[in-house]
Amino acid sequence: MTDTNQEQHYTENVQEHLKQVETLLHKHALLEEVIHRQELPREDRHALVDTLVHKQHIAELRRKLDGLHPADIAYILEALPIEQRLLVWDLVKAERDGEILIEVSEAVRESLIASMNREELSAAAGQLDADEIADLAPDLPQNVMRDVFKSLSIEEREQLRAAMSYAEDSVGALMDFNMIHIRDDVTLEVVTRYLRRFDELPDHTDQIFVVDRNDRFTGVLPLNRIVVNEPEMIVSKVMITDTIQLHPEEKAEQAAQSFERYDLVSAPVVDEEGKLVGRVTVNVVLDFIRTEAESDLLNQAGLREEEDIFASVWKSAQNRWTWLALNLCTAFFASRVIGNFEGTIEKFVALATLMPIVAGIAGNSANQTTTIIIRSLALGQITQDNARRLLMKELAISALNGLVWGGVAGLFAYFLYHSVSLGIVMTSAMLLNLLVGAIVGLAIPLVMQKLGRDPAIGSSVMITAITDSGGFFIFLGLATIFLI
Repeated sequence: MTDTNQEQHYTENVQEHLKQVETLLHKHALLEEVIHRQELPREDRHALVDTLVHKQHIAELRRKLDGLHPADIAYILEALPIEQRLLVWDLVKAERDGEILIEVSEAVRESLIASMNREELSAAAGQLDADEIADLAPDLPQNVMRDVFKSLSIEEREQLRAAMSYAEDSVGALMDFNMIHIRDDVTLEVVTRYLRRFDELPDHTDQIFVVDRNDRFTGVLPLNRIVVNEPEMIVSKVMITDTIQLHPEEKAEQAAQSFERYDLVSAPVVDEEGKLVGRVTVNVVLDFIRTEAESDLLNQAGLREEEDIFASVWKSAQNRWTWLALNLCTAFFASRVIGNFEGTIEKFVALATLMPIVAGIAGNSANQTTTIIIRSLALGQITQDNARRLLMKELAISALNGLVWGGVAGLFAYFLYHSVSLGIVMTSAMLLNLLVGAIVGLAIPLVMQKLGRDPAIGSSVMITAITDSGGFFIFLGLATIFLI
């Protein structure tokens, strides 16, 4: 089965699980509604609910949830309205709460945590490793974090402190401490005996990290080399010393690029003294890439944060206010640009019907440029040396598109209104506005990155504002000069 088919099969499976859960919830709601309509004393109705509903649909729903992977349950919770989500959440076994809280989106996690008391949250967090607790920490109340901290061993406390000390977008925030490391002066036979002491190896263990007597990282020992070499061989003779090393303060994006470029499954994290402090695994990197992609998509649309699709109207509206307010201001500005040319529009009414074309084409072209630039920035392909060349290329592309599609629009204007001058103005305005779009499409993400912000933040909103106002000004200005 190909990767595409596997992905499609997985998607179909999880959606089927969601449909089954929704069906059981629907049956539960219908039966409960019928019972509450019965003209029976309150005590009898409660007893009837307990016997019929809880012993049938709820029990079946609990069995269904018990057989699902935490990631599948997280998917289902995110797709359910608040009331049904909390009902399903109550049916999940308590010992799985921590795993599921890690899997769900931050927006949905808030609603689940709000429904849990202090003891439940402490128990859920206590099921997790130190690096996972660090991921959950920003959403947990301080009293819960104090309880969790007290329940950890000294080593785990130090690991938790270390994990929480790194920036959210750093390698340190991605690394975990559940790894196997050995000395470089032992034999493969000793390594094999050591590995047999484990009930199971940590997830994504494709290699063992090798350190010297001072715990300084010296190389990696792939598991396949343990199998194909003689047991008497010394680790230092068969290990790989030329390997990728990550540092806790590095940007997580750089780690993601390394994993993609070199097809890594795991990689060591080494501090400034060369000591092994943790590892990063491919599953965490994939989660980071997905989260960053979703964040970029939201930022381009001007959304402040990830949104629970079933959150309250008030909360969802607040999430969208910032850039809507900015967009309103820019729309007023664009309207004033048009207002300054009222006399021109009154004398040549056709201008009013052609203005949106000039602004719209430039906006689309600028968004294409921005998308390419944001992707190139994420891959680290843009430097100070090649930025100027990239600008010249985008200007050349916009000039070519302006001549071709501006010419088409000019011909359209000529045949529609039988005015050669109007056709020339239309072509010229589209050419100039496409050049403006290329400049802002390149400049906005580059400036954002220089300021230390996400290059995608509000890019589409700002581009639309500039190309609309600029397009109106250029088109109406040229019309005032050459047509009136």
